[in-house]
Amino acid sequence: MTNPELSKPVALVTAASRGIGEACARALHAKGFRLALMSRSEAVVPLAEELGAFHVQGSVTDFNDLKKLFHGALGQYGRVDCVVCNTGHAAKGALTDITDEQWIEGMEMYFLSVARLARLVTPVMAGQGGGVFVNISSAAAINPNSDYPVSCALRAALGNYTQLFASQHASQGIRMNNVLPGFVDNHPVSEKNLSPIAMGRPASPAEVANVVAWLASAESSFVNGQEITVDGGRVY
Repeated sequence: MTNPELSKPVALVTAASRGIGEACARALHAKGFRLALMSRSEAVVPLAEELGAFHVQGSVTDFNDLKKLFHGALGQYGRVDCVVCNTGHAAKGALTDITDEQWIEGMEMYFLSVARLARLVTPVMAGQGGGVFVNISSAAAINPNSDYPVSCALRAALGNYTQLFASQHASQGIRMNNVLPGFVDNHPVSEKNLSPIAMGRPASPAEVANVVAWLASAESSFVNGQEITVDGGRVY
């Protein structure tokens, strides 16, 4: 008799221990995905136990940790159907005060984590007949904010990468899209940043995760190469 668990899709989620990453893990689990989670924090362990997930404690900036996540998930589940690339936060400050080391760290975090996971997972997805990448970017990628120079610059580059990837791999049934949150209430939000939001409040992590889960599902099957802003109607 076939085990119905074996037919469930598999999603990798990075930076999954709290905030948007945790919310994505929970939303995907609710949609029937089996999970492989990664985070630098030990908090990923109880979350993985709660959701019955494979887990790795590691950083998106370390290619060896990304390989552990990918190979571990493939070994345990035999497939990968979705990758949610979430990250922490890079350096902030005046544009010309950002050091080389901070730019490089931001590149590793925001851009290369996606490129590396795509390089690892795409051949597996192609062999399966398809899959989905959803990258957590930021509304700052299309509406630059001088408070977040590293995020603005490198996530704009991620937007171009996503369009290139989407066009090159659509014929293999593989999609890639970016979700661009505005301000989210897992961090304090100043009145200055709240006032331009038409809805008058920041998003909850779950509201961002619901968009991610939709993009991961067949319900969004014709959405590819897009940057979807989740900012409550912020006026820039």
